[in-house]
Amino acid sequence: MEQTIDPSLGPVLARTGDERAVLSSFLDFHRGVLLRKLRGLSDADAARRLVPSATTLAGLVKHLTLVERNWFPTLLAPEPGDVYLTSEEDAVASFTLGEQETVAELVAAYERACARSRAVAASLDLDHVVPHPQLGEVSLRWILVHMIEETARHAGHADILRELTDGECGAI
Repeated sequence: MEQTIDPSLGPVLARTGDERAVLSSFLDFHRGVLLRKLRGLSDADAARRLVPSATTLAGLVKHLTLVERNWFPTLLAPEPGDVYLTSEEDAVASFTLGEQETVAELVAAYERACARSRAVAASLDLDHVVPHPQLGEVSLRWILVHMIEETARHAGHADILRELTDGECGAI
């Protein structure tokens, strides 16, 4: 009997792919999980604080947008004026929502940042190494693994926040 695999499960589809395909599919899967956590929510629900920290569903997307920009274009393909953000204040501020920010705008900004990240990563070899202001040197391979970890961790936070919001939970 032939099994049907859900095409949204990219890592399953890439199970026999090369290293880049596997890394990229896991990162894209977790990016998609994060976005699915916002599907159908109002701006107010996405911005609602449900835990003692300032973490919100909308804030998670805003934060990961900054993280995408920081690790891919700013570090790997910087343009004049780009500054790699390293401070704790920058990280905390990246979760803070402006009064006029909407879920639609935050999602669109995240999707643009992810598309740019994919383009930058696709243009470089996995062994490509760049200087990092805190770590010395990092390879694209290391950045991809780090971004899988970072995005998956925050997608898990988003899953919990979504469950607290309306009971919805799960990766799909």
